[in-house]
Amino acid sequence: MSEGVRIAMWSGPRNISTAMMRSFGSRADCAVTDEPFYGAFLKDSGDPHPMATEIIEQMDCDWESVLATQSGAIPAGKRYWYQKHMPHHMIGAVSIRDMPRHRHAFMIRAPERVVASYRNKNELRSPAALGFARLREYFEWEADRLGAAPPVVDSDAILRDPTEVLGRLCNALAMEWDPAMLKWEKGLHSEDGIWGVHWYDKVNASTGFERSAGEMPDLEGDYLAVADACRADYEAVKKFAL
Repeated sequence: MSEGVRIAMWSGPRNISTAMMRSFGSRADCAVTDEPFYGAFLKDSGDPHPMATEIIEQMDCDWESVLATQSGAIPAGKRYWYQKHMPHHMIGAVSIRDMPRHRHAFMIRAPERVVASYRNKNELRSPAALGFARLREYFEWEADRLGAAPPVVDSDAILRDPTEVLGRLCNALAMEWDPAMLKWEKGLHSEDGIWGVHWYDKVNASTGFERSAGEMPDLEGDYLAVADACRADYEAVKKFAL
């Protein structure tokens, strides 16, 4: 592996993962990458996500090849490389265990918020689509490897006080705090995956973190059942949040 620091941030969908990618990408010393294993996941799973055909055609869909790229030279000679990853995408030949020299961090969000947001963008077929169980599994693997809990951030806490929580995250990752992380340019960014035109409308209209997550959504029926199925995994990781 070449010199520099690779940060693997693991979160489920409809978190504030794209806003966090924007935040780290606002640093002059940090490159960012958007869900590099997504194409491999779509190709292997056949999951009918929006724009799946276009994504598979554009992306490297070989698990080992993607891993090699994410473990290789940091783009543009930057000091840091922030990689946005989804643990539920990792259904192929590689896993977090194949990234022992990355610095791993985890971001969580209340299941009610995730369900309410996801159902507006894609059919919600099962709790597995939200990644809570795999994220907990990856968190526990990394904690066992390190002998201590890796960094965890809760999206609601970031929105309430981004300076405080991002500062703690940077400290946990052995990075200097950079106030540039609080602002970014509106619109699509060159690092975005092509799926951003479907999923990223809200963050594309933003220039920084919102100051409030808002009221907790009310869910009923199958949507409430999915949120309830994710709750134990969410709570198990949340207790380690910065």
